Amino acid sequence: MSRSEVQHPSVTLKLSGMVAEVQPDRFVPGSFELVVDGTPQSHVNIDNPDELFFEYVQRIGHVIDLLGDVGEPITAVHLGAGALTLPRYVEATRPGSRQQVVEIESDLIDFVRAELPWDKRANLRVRHGDAREVLAKLPAGLHGTTDLVVVDIFSGARTPAHVTSREFYELARPLLSPRGVLVVNVADGPGLAFARAQAATLSAVFPHVIGLAETQVLKGRRFGNIVLVATLTAVDLTWVPRLLAGGPHPAKVVEGAEPAAVHGERARDDGCDGDAVPAARPHGVPDRQLSRSTTGPACGPAEAGIPSCPEVSRLCRGSPVHRRPSAGTGPVAFSAERASALRLRLGARHPRLRAAPGLSC
Repeated sequence: MSRSEVQHPSVTLKLSGMVAEVQPDRFVPGSFELVVDGTPQSHVNIDNPDELFFEYVQRIGHVIDLLGDVGEPITAVHLGAGALTLPRYVEATRPGSRQQVVEIESDLIDFVRAELPWDKRANLRVRHGDAREVLAKLPAGLHGTTDLVVVDIFSGARTPAHVTSREFYELARPLLSPRGVLVVNVADGPGLAFARAQAATLSAVFPHVIGLAETQVLKGRRFGNIVLVATLTAVDLTWVPRLLAGGPHPAKVVEGAEPAAVHGERARDDGCDGDAVPAARPHGVPDRQLSRSTTGPACGPAEAGIPSCPEVSRLCRGSPVHRRPSAGTGPVAFSAERASALRLRLGARHPRLRAAPGLSC
């Protein structure tokens, strides 16, 4: 039987009609991908849940690492579940953390629980329903005490408009503790119209917003993921070099203190419900499909790059793979040997990464 004919565990999701499948990672024992309608959604290493694979997930992992002291338990709310990659990561790196996960596809949670079970010791509660509706009903005890809110919500290939608006983020803001961060995964292509609108909307609700992404994505030259981080207090300046040094590379951080520079023409739009729009659709990807990998299909020349964004640190090059931090350090990389092997693995899937240089930061 050929590899394409191998039968993997699967389920047809009742709400969307999409087929979810769990496939083993051929390169790393103990690792699996959750694939929905033929597109990878999540990557989970059951044996080492502190290993993060997708680029944008690694960047979110770096942000999580910088919250409080290394290993300190946190309170987290995850809007959008997938295979629970980040909740597993939080539990592995910060045992005892209190976590809430919200997912609208109830049978997806049941499927993942059966095929890719998470640590039973984890203090993790799953809530079923639309993220915005559930967000408005979360217990009062989470208000002002939540250290991390992750927004990673898609329907088909796009983020629905009702979870991109100012009113939606105003529901999330009261959850944050004084040190808390709200992290949003934004998928966009050339021109970055949706990403800029999201940055502007977040800036209308939160006083501090930064963006993390691969350099060419931030320049609007190809489709990919931008991680937006919003906080109630100013981001510690020591975060920036550590976020960049952690990779993946090449990487860039832009700071949202100057809306006219960072958000371009969409900065004047506060993103209320009446103005909110769904995310851009990847070029050539049907609405029923979604790619969460930051190495998405190229979309041709940029319509416009980000206009003179204020850089807050230097550009690094390399391709580290994110691992759990050790005490007294920020995000760290694998050993050179393992990083090299995993770069080859990335290259097998994504030819543009085959020549990625080693860590040089």
